[in-house]
Amino acid sequence: MLYHSTRSRDVLCGSKDAILKGLCADGGLYVSDDILGASVDMKKLMDLSYEEIVFEVFKVLLDDYTDEELRYCIERAYKGKFETEDLTPVTEIGDKYLLELYHGPTSAFKDMALCMLPQLMSRALKDENVMILTATSGDTGKAALSGFQDAEKIGITVYYPYQKVSDIQYLQMATAEGGNVNVAAVRGNFDDCQTGVKQIFAAMTDEIKEKYKVSLSSANSINVGRLVPQVIYYIEAYKQLVKRGVVSFGDKVDFVVPTGNFGDILAGYYAKVLGLPVGKLVVASNENNVLTDFFKTGVYNKNREFVKTISPSMDILVSSNLERMLFYAADCDCDYVAGLMKDLNEKGRFEVSEKVLNKLQATFDCGFATNEESKQAIADAYNNDRRLIDPHTACGYKVANDIADGKSGVAGAGSAAGAADAAVAGAGKAAATVILSTASPFKFAKDAYEAIFGAFDAAKAVIGADAVSLGADGEPDGFTYMNELSARTGDKIPEPLATLKSKEIRHKAVVDISEMADFAVKCLGCIK
Repeated sequence: MLYHSTRSRDVLCGSKDAILKGLCADGGLYVSDDILGASVDMKKLMDLSYEEIVFEVFKVLLDDYTDEELRYCIERAYKGKFETEDLTPVTEIGDKYLLELYHGPTSAFKDMALCMLPQLMSRALKDENVMILTATSGDTGKAALSGFQDAEKIGITVYYPYQKVSDIQYLQMATAEGGNVNVAAVRGNFDDCQTGVKQIFAAMTDEIKEKYKVSLSSANSINVGRLVPQVIYYIEAYKQLVKRGVVSFGDKVDFVVPTGNFGDILAGYYAKVLGLPVGKLVVASNENNVLTDFFKTGVYNKNREFVKTISPSMDILVSSNLERMLFYAADCDCDYVAGLMKDLNEKGRFEVSEKVLNKLQATFDCGFATNEESKQAIADAYNNDRRLIDPHTACGYKVANDIADGKSGVAGAGSAAGAADAAVAGAGKAAATVILSTASPFKFAKDAYEAIFGAFDAAKAVIGADAVSLGADGEPDGFTYMNELSARTGDKIPEPLATLKSKEIRHKAVVDISEMADFAVKCLGCIK
């Protein structure tokens, strides 16, 4: 299976090289035309373990890895790193289901891929060293730092938007251990961080690379090695529903996915292409609803107010992985995609053809939740079903219920033909709806607590006055909210979060956007 840029076919490579490089030289993302003709025996996978499913899917999508290399990667990626026997359990929430993706070492769905990516990268390395450059809106940073900690011949540098992540997310990154890890806060938003990383890739000189004997790569979902492992948990979720008799094999299942950068939901599209019986893939956005508008109208416009929400990992106006989906929707037309990306770069917007919009609407539905709607969704999930969900999952919960009630979606939007196609595609009701639950609610304990119980009152706290700790602003900190939320609900705080407060702050750098490249160069010497 050969990979090339979404914007040209000038350079072809195997999956190992695509994973090592991360981003194409022309700014595009690695894709393979061959995936549209690929398949796996989905019925066979229904009887396999999670790790066995990984092996079968990787043999198709990453076919230049040997069987021995894949087994090595799988063994090292998952064994002993998760709190639950089922790595990604599916549980009930009302008449729908949650796919719990937060039982890994950093309590976020990014663990499912970032436990694997370092292993894939290590098997692909030859003589060179690699520096991973990553922008994060919150969860990718810690998951990447954890996955690459002390990896031989690999360093990692993470950028996150200054004061625009939760205090727990901040501490997870600021306390990250490992001699090869580096972290900097950037005075800007996530899009600034992401754009800055892409600019470093373009600007890093051959002289500097030669001096440090290093190449650059990425751990963001722009890396195909991040994307492919995420395909697995869609198949695993379907398998669990089949095993429990919720659906019969062949029945379609809808997946509702909280997403900002479009990587998590794109993995669902890959699963569908490989043969998984997927009904609709539902884009659940927060108040930065650039994706919702796009799937309804075909117009992608980042020229809008950036909103800081309670679901910071989705506070994104430039959804990088959408470029891959545009490539497939445009019948693998690189020139067409290059033109769209040129418009986005120069004008801040692009508009797809009616044909492309029709194809997208036949596969994807969409909706969004405001901050207040997200808070209400958290309260409803707890009060109605005694389920704790985080603000990102709350967007999915709200959108799933809206679509079920006919209050949201693409039907009736965009062109008449597009709406008709979408209606036809959605005519057969799915047998079940699965909401991807993307982070532990304890990572966002303040928002979850206040949504359910209202403002914190120390005098009435269940945990007692001795357990109340204050942040720099004199207000209860994230750990106070975690403890009180656990005490009131009976839900256990994940171990990686419970022990976070006692760790040393190791990373204090704050840089301007213009200083990101200099910071990256200073970090190159950390690779051993």
